[in-house]
Amino acid sequence: MRTVSTDELGRVLAALPGDPRVVVSGNSAVPWPAVRALDEHRETYTLHALNAPPGIPDREGVTAETCFVGAGMRRHSRLSYVPSRLSLVPVLLHRRLTPDVVVVHCAPPRDGVLSLGIEVNVLPAALEACRARGGLVVAVVNDAMPYTFGDAQVPVEAVDLAVEVSEPLPTHVDTEPDEDSRAIGRRVAERVPDGATLQMGIGAVPDATLAALTGRRGLRIWTEMFSDGVLTLDRLGALDADHPLTASFLFGSQELYDWLDGNERVRMTRTERTNDPGLIAQQRSMTSVNTALEVDLFGQANASRIDARIHSGFGGQTDFVVGALHSPGGQSLIALRSWHPKADVSTVVPLLDEPVTSFQQSAVVTEQGVAELFGHDQRTQARHLIEEAAHPRVRDELWEEAAHLGLA
Repeated sequence: MRTVSTDELGRVLAALPGDPRVVVSGNSAVPWPAVRALDEHRETYTLHALNAPPGIPDREGVTAETCFVGAGMRRHSRLSYVPSRLSLVPVLLHRRLTPDVVVVHCAPPRDGVLSLGIEVNVLPAALEACRARGGLVVAVVNDAMPYTFGDAQVPVEAVDLAVEVSEPLPTHVDTEPDEDSRAIGRRVAERVPDGATLQMGIGAVPDATLAALTGRRGLRIWTEMFSDGVLTLDRLGALDADHPLTASFLFGSQELYDWLDGNERVRMTRTERTNDPGLIAQQRSMTSVNTALEVDLFGQANASRIDARIHSGFGGQTDFVVGALHSPGGQSLIALRSWHPKADVSTVVPLLDEPVTSFQQSAVVTEQGVAELFGHDQRTQARHLIEEAAHPRVRDELWEEAAHLGLA
């Protein structure tokens, strides 16, 4: 590993032939100094990142490539969305989307080993694929990045060039959940027994759910990501102290990052493992909580598209739905408001007119109630969705549509 300036890195990137594919850390760990150097020194390139935040260059010559669209690419003029379950993105990086350059955002080395910190995800696969074809591996080494373990660790010998920076990481500040979110959170929490394993993300409903679980004991974490709510559970003794917390990426407060630094209880794991339905199924009472933009009377969920335009992607929803349902005592829940406040429409619709992200959930949970789905015939599922999950304003209309669909 050779340390260089950002200008020198830019000159190296400028000398690369063709239209290189550059894979970078995504989510809240984008290595911005390297991205800026890349954009300043090259006319054309393809930038691949998962769930990229705002700031991704958007101009002629820049292709924004991803398997999960974040706010930074959602309206990109040259978006290349590659549909894929998150567990299969590493396969794509080895076979179809092979990187010429990988740029990772790391904590400084300890005993000759760097750490990917809060963003592991598909990066180990990208590093392996890049090195296998003789590509360039770059590390932005930031002393503000917490040092984490598991698949986060990268030997310095695996890195060609390093740029040293000292920049604070993006942080997430919890906001007080609204009453609908608290109601949904309470309903979800009521279904979670002591000793369950949790998968949930970030946002008002997950935060409200975790806040309602502080009285549980022996909870375990196997999830794509977690935030400060899990830190609260740990402090209050709700977690299984003898079991590691498994995640693939993280986002939260500076307090969370300080807690993570050097914490060997947290196992940062590559996506092929975190999102492997077979491994998810082995977790005790696996409880998967996801959200959606809308669900229909057949129990299908759309979490990916709005008006045919890609909003996010499959992500890991299907991976965890399948894994959780195969877990002994497991369950898969879709949690959402019954009424979309911005669009001013029902989130329970007769039939999706967008591609389906997932289906065959255990139940759909809204502030109205819990619609049990798994194990019920399609007419009973529809009745539960209308009577227990849908907003009262649309129930009569949904019953009319259900009759046309043969569900009533």
